[in-house]
Amino acid sequence: MPHVVTQSCCADASCAHACPVNCIHPTPDEPDFGLSDMVYVDPSSCVDCGACVTACPVGAISAHTRLLPGELPFIELNAAYHREASGPRPLQAPVPSIPRLERAGRASVVVVGAGPAALYTAAELVKNEQVDVTVLERLDVPHGLARFGISPDHTRTRRIRGQLDRILDHPRVTLRTGVEVGRDVSLDDLRAEHHAVVLATGATLPRRLAVPGADLPQVTTAFELVTWWNGHPEAVRPVLESERAVVVGAGNVALDVARMLTASPEVLRRAELSSTARQVLAESSVRHVDVVARGTAMDAAFTTPELVGLVALEHVVVRVDGLEERPAGLTGLAEQRWNLLAQLAARPEGGERTITLRFGQTPVEVVGDGRVAGVRVRAADDTVRALPAGLVVAAIGQVAHEPVEHSAGRVLAPESGTAEPGLYCVGWLKRGGRGFIGSNRACARETTRSVLDDVNALARTVA
Repeated sequence: MPHVVTQSCCADASCAHACPVNCIHPTPDEPDFGLSDMVYVDPSSCVDCGACVTACPVGAISAHTRLLPGELPFIELNAAYHREASGPRPLQAPVPSIPRLERAGRASVVVVGAGPAALYTAAELVKNEQVDVTVLERLDVPHGLARFGISPDHTRTRRIRGQLDRILDHPRVTLRTGVEVGRDVSLDDLRAEHHAVVLATGATLPRRLAVPGADLPQVTTAFELVTWWNGHPEAVRPVLESERAVVVGAGNVALDVARMLTASPEVLRRAELSSTARQVLAESSVRHVDVVARGTAMDAAFTTPELVGLVALEHVVVRVDGLEERPAGLTGLAEQRWNLLAQLAARPEGGERTITLRFGQTPVEVVGDGRVAGVRVRAADDTVRALPAGLVVAAIGQVAHEPVEHSAGRVLAPESGTAEPGLYCVGWLKRGGRGFIGSNRACARETTRSVLDDVNALARTVA
């Protein structure tokens, strides 16, 4: 009875280190870890001990006999990954070494931000008994995008907050909420009072459409919608008066937005929403969503696990329009992805609620006189057509308000390119708005190593 990793995988690889037979890959030390959609159990070597189930913070692993009908494709996805794997593997996944402080006395580190990257950094730092960490959060609650960025219908993935709370419960981690750097305390003061300052402020500036008509009031961003239905205190309630919407982008967040905009009352009841958001979405007029992507279906940024979730939706008809010809030589995970896309492309049009993934379509203009009436898109053959819509959502990523250059997490001075003493970065501020929740573990580990190496090297004391 092999175990299976499913859609809610957060890719933090806790399961890989818990596995006694090293059957879960990729592990953080393997080159494809940062590129993989998830981790996968090898059915040929799994001994069904269940250690991974206990270790997983989001309940993403089940015995194959306990999968829900919509999760059955993950059996083949897990197996397909390992059929393509090559080379010998160690008996157990290597456990990353913990950098140690070599200097005498205690070290004080402040982390600015309280999202996953910030808290994983705190967890790495306090593995040293000499280190004390203070976490500063601008809002009144922690967790960052783990609270305000995960889709409300991904209820298992949202369990990651329990793991983050356990980090905050550590006796040498202190959380201070309602503290904004630049308003309540200066960065210079923090740098003077602590051995190191780690910036983990994320990428919270949404990219907007750069086409004519993008300034119409019914054009918004995925970031604004997602933070609103997750209860962010600064989010603005959207107006959902039109039956049709266009989402521009082809990442996981674009699919999240499409699912939530077309969610049935039953799905909304199960989702983790505020009562206000649940009522607004239940009363929404949106029934049909076109997800527009300029690239091909096989190159789309959304992950195959998210595609499995779309195929399994029962309350909405999901179709693919513009699927390219089957590429030659497909095997393994790529073949599984193609099969899922082809399954959606073969579905008939129509339905009370629909999501249509339209590939090879580049938005060129948002049309409307005072309010959105549609989006004009150009195909690869230069033909242009209009997609009717009363709402347009840009799901094309986010950037940092003040991007930084870095070297292994050390913030570099803009003028000289040299490392700013005692100043570091982690998470999306460090690597841009990409990666999964678990991607922050390796990112935090690299920054932590730089912090501790520098603290060891610097003979300075806290003012």
